[in-house]
Amino acid sequence: MSVLRLLIVATILAVLAGNVGAEEFWGRKLSDQPVNFIFGYGSLINSASRNATANAPIHAIPVRVSAAFGYIRSWNERVPSGFTALGLRRPEAGENTMTINGVLYPVQGNDMAAFDAREAGYARVELPRADIEALSWERLPEAGQIWVYVPHVPGNPPGVGLEPPSATFPILQSYVDVVIEGGLEYGPDFAREIIETTKGWSPDWLNDRDLARRPWVFAKNYNAVDKLLAASAPYFADRLYSEPYAVKRLMENSDRLPGRHDMLQRSSAPLTSSP
Repeated sequence: MSVLRLLIVATILAVLAGNVGAEEFWGRKLSDQPVNFIFGYGSLINSASRNATANAPIHAIPVRVSAAFGYIRSWNERVPSGFTALGLRRPEAGENTMTINGVLYPVQGNDMAAFDAREAGYARVELPRADIEALSWERLPEAGQIWVYVPHVPGNPPGVGLEPPSATFPILQSYVDVVIEGGLEYGPDFAREIIETTKGWSPDWLNDRDLARRPWVFAKNYNAVDKLLAASAPYFADRLYSEPYAVKRLMENSDRLPGRHDMLQRSSAPLTSSP
């Protein structure tokens, strides 16, 4: 009997010894959590495009920004190299704001500086958490600041005084492909929403794909992208290959050039000496 008691006591002591120093882990978060997040609504939706700027691949979740945020997604950021990118703008008189779907992703280390440099010409604006909703089973972050890049013309508030696409700053199909292929990562409905909640589509639309007349060589998703654009994007039928686009520009500019008759008249006029 004494031996049994000793075994019981030894077992109890062993259990107690195992619990010495034990902590309660339930509810404890991992350390070093991100405190900054970016909402991407254009090329940043595309994982490959986004990861090309980050130090390491970044997981993003699909989200939607409320019309209460007060902006409209539009083609309005003229890039110095000669095309118009997507941006956000304030509504014009009598115009309603719109919802904007995109992705939300964390930014850590030097990545914020890298994305700021990438988005030169845009101002980083804080996005209220109340104006954003998650679109999948993955929830919004519980803490931290959420940022979005808005085109900024010096002397104006962000999203004001922006220019639409033009012949010299067209919409580029290669850029459209990056955005819509990014949307297709979350399904065709998500990609279609991008198109339908974007304003500023323009007939100044250049099909600059690599081998644009044989797009399947380099643009594997070209068919899915073009089907969505054909169904939902205004002016898709006006998109031109580079050669017709150049001819169109020459014809448009011809009105500003001296006519043949005027040139002949000038060439036949008598020469006069300088005063």
